Amino acid sequence: MSKMHDFMVWLGIAEEDEITEEIMEMPVGSNVDHRGAANVVSIHTNKNLRVIVCEPQSFEEVELLTDHLKNRKQIILNFENTPEEVTRKIFDFISGATYALEGNSQQLGRHVFMFAPSNIEISKDARTLMMRNRFGKPFGGDQ
Repeated sequence: MSKMHDFMVWLGIAEEDEITEEIMEMPVGSNVDHRGAANVVSIHTNKNLRVIVCEPQSFEEVELLTDHLKNRKQIILNFENTPEEVTRKIFDFISGATYALEGNSQQLGRHVFMFAPSNIEISKDARTLMMRNRFGKPFGGDQ
C-alpha cells in the first residue's frame, strides 16, 4: 500500500484493503526444476551399444539371438557354414522377431545379414549404392 492510501484510511476516507493469504502445500523433497525447459539432447544415449556376431549351427540358438534383439543389441548372422534348412528356419524366426520388435534388417553379403532393434537405423553407404548402379546411372531412376 502507498503512504497516501494509508493516510486516507487513517482519516476514514478510504477503506482498508483486505489481505488474503493462500497456503499451498508442496510435497516434501520434490525435485521440481524451476529453470525454463531447455532443448538439451544427451550425446551419450547409446553407451552400451553392442553388436553380436554369430555363425549359428542349430535352431536352438535362435532364442538367445532373439533375446539379444529384445535387449536392444544388433546381431550379425553369418550363414556361410550353416546348413540350408537351419538357415531358412533361423532367418524366418529372426525376421519375424525383428518385425514384431519394429526393428530393421539388411543383407550385408551373400550369406550375411544384420538385424537391428528399433533404436538403430540401418543405412547403406553411398559407395555401395554407386557400385550397384555402375556410377553413371541414377539411384532408383530409369535404367
